[in-house]
Amino acid sequence: MVGPYGTGVKLIGLGGGIGSGKSTVSAYLAVRGAVIVDADVIARQVVQAGTPTLAALVDRFGSAILDESGALDRKALAAVAFADPELLKALNAITHPAIGVEIARQIAAQRDDDAVVVLDAALLFDSAREAMVGRMAVDVDPAVAVERLVAHRGFSPHDAWARVNAQMPREDRRAKADFVIDNSGDLEHLESEVERAWAWILTCADSPPI
Repeated sequence: MVGPYGTGVKLIGLGGGIGSGKSTVSAYLAVRGAVIVDADVIARQVVQAGTPTLAALVDRFGSAILDESGALDRKALAAVAFADPELLKALNAITHPAIGVEIARQIAAQRDDDAVVVLDAALLFDSAREAMVGRMAVDVDPAVAVERLVAHRGFSPHDAWARVNAQMPREDRRAKADFVIDNSGDLEHLESEVERAWAWILTCADSPPI
């Protein structure tokens, strides 16, 4: 079967816990020529007003997860879902299929030779994806991630820890990664880590057709 990728396409995964700095790493990789498929952006797209996914969320969690305009109030949804493991499973069961379809569509659209496609996904290490030739983890101490979430994204310490603790443990992510990007320092340090990661990416084999 002829696959969706052209000759020389590399599909690389980029994962990391909330507050790890994945978005900054993605931006640095894009400057170096990578095509970024951002699962978090897609996750926002599939729950926009009028979508079947948002309707399913309202059916499961109630209209309290909507703001006054009828759009999804992400903080209200998170406050409910991340407080109960079973409700988090219900949230994922509704949203993940829609996110997966759009991720696959965007990856399949990349047919240019010599393209590096980076799938930026917080839950990268929770599932496998065919044709991925390498997986990178952005790594930071959970306490540092919580500090960043409180300082820069408006989380309360309680909510930040709830989000961090609901994700895969740091040690498990590191063990599953083919390459670890350390983000414990400043931006200059992070950029040097990304340069090191980019050199590694260029050594990876091309993704096979699927």
